[in-house]
Amino acid sequence: MKRTLLALISATTLLSPAFADQALATSKNCMACHALDKKLVGPSYKDVAAKYAADKTAVDKLATKIQKGGAGVWGPVPMPANTQVNDAEAHKLAAWILTIK
Repeated sequence: MKRTLLALISATTLLSPAFADQALATSKNCMACHALDKKLVGPSYKDVAAKYAADKTAVDKLATKIQKGGAGVWGPVPMPANTQVNDAEAHKLAAWILTIK
């Protein structure tokens, strides 16, 4: 019973929106500069989600920034282009970022 309960809790935690694509973000080195809930080199994903919450085009905008980089939106430190991230991955990451509360 305990084993089943622990497996269910682990599966639920891993499938929650906050962890849905954290593995992809980690594998693409996004987590080197960003964290879920605190500023590192770049803004937290929570802050990004809040900033773009009302923007219906946010997924496309963020996907473009993920791939091509950007500057000036969050301060003087530019975000470099992430050429290792393909279009589908960029859109998946952007959609995930927007779910973080």
